[in-house]
Amino acid sequence: MGLNKRISTRQHWEAFWQRKHEVQKVYDNSERIVGHIRSIINDLNGKKILEVGAGTGRDSFLLAEAGAEVTVLDYADNSLLIIKKILHDAPVKLDLIKGDAFQLPFKTNSFDLVFHQGLLEHFEDPQPILNENFRILKTNGLLLVDVPQKYHFYTLIKKILIALNRWFAGWETEFTISQLQNKVSSAGFVIIQRYGEWMHPSLCYRIGRELLLKVNIELPLYPRGLPLIRRWRTQLREKLRTSKFAFYTGLDIGIVGRKR
Repeated sequence: MGLNKRISTRQHWEAFWQRKHEVQKVYDNSERIVGHIRSIINDLNGKKILEVGAGTGRDSFLLAEAGAEVTVLDYADNSLLIIKKILHDAPVKLDLIKGDAFQLPFKTNSFDLVFHQGLLEHFEDPQPILNENFRILKTNGLLLVDVPQKYHFYTLIKKILIALNRWFAGWETEFTISQLQNKVSSAGFVIIQRYGEWMHPSLCYRIGRELLLKVNIELPLYPRGLPLIRRWRTQLREKLRTSKFAFYTGLDIGIVGRKR
């Protein structure tokens, strides 16, 4: 790690998940991860799936509800405590593992699908993580990787906060779609899908909400908006998410690769 870069540590994530223990107040992925998975795998019943760097594990709960056999892995105790709390009242089963994404505690050729969101950007060299993903996947198994997109106003805000030592994760980078594709390909995967996704609700709304929380004013996590506009926006996003426009305007980009 260069001397001019701060690093993201386990302590950052223990503190973050301790603050975010009320999971209903944490933004989810608007089911984008699950949606992309289900667009490729029609029948999830009995599929062995691993989420690496699980956080709240909410995507994994949805996959388990669809019949998958899901394992979640994180190295932060407070993350796993949140998942255990949700699991206590959930009608599904998840296997919880405390472990290191760089040295996954699983046998080779163990899973049908591995996915992670918000993981790779916290490491200067994430290639070993992708190599481990390849190792534990079965032949024809799938990897879904979801990361922040470089050319976004979020990146500018993040860089300023990192410089001021105010970024919640200590340090974080970002990727272009070609950079991400090259890393996934270098691990041995054949790319079968690329996508971009926009933030919902908007970045401006989220910033405003966080500022108001400091003066004890709490806006809804998700503003209601008008039903007609919501439907139109959803349809437009679905139409554009695999276009080049999405790769350079969305907050998040993703790659799905297949192990041959």
